[in-house]
Amino acid sequence: MKPTAQEEYGLRCLLYLARSPGFATISEIAEGEGLSVAYVAKLMRLLRQAGLVEASRGQSGGYRLASAPTEIRLSDVLGALGDRFYSPCLCERYAGQHDACVHLEDCSIRAVWAGLDRLIHGFLSRSTLADLACSEGVMKRRVRQSLVQLPGGRR
Repeated sequence: MKPTAQEEYGLRCLLYLARSPGFATISEIAEGEGLSVAYVAKLMRLLRQAGLVEASRGQSGGYRLASAPTEIRLSDVLGALGDRFYSPCLCERYAGQHDACVHLEDCSIRAVWAGLDRLIHGFLSRSTLADLACSEGVMKRRVRQSLVQLPGGRR
């Protein structure tokens, strides 16, 4: 899986909001994350449309999380900012020179992509924005522990 810039920066903007008391303006978020104001505005629009942030106008307005960080699942965030790792339309998109993939009926490759998608989505569904509000070392341990709990993982 290759995270897109939109997914990475969107997560960073949400983490910024999770660590900010009250509302934060687009300019504050942009400066704090080293992003352009226009790009943060685009990200905030996508996140607002997904119901992950709410906006307020006026002197003390800006953006804040629509729910507690413990309620915001990373799978929902990444779903708002991009596509899942695998979807069945992938087979149509990469059909080669034909109208349909030559492996449409029996595809071991599709099984691998679908399995990875389930693992990734499952992990992201169990992870929240609050989980990201820790140090890298703590997060590495959490990820390692989660991987150990997978079928076939070390015990």
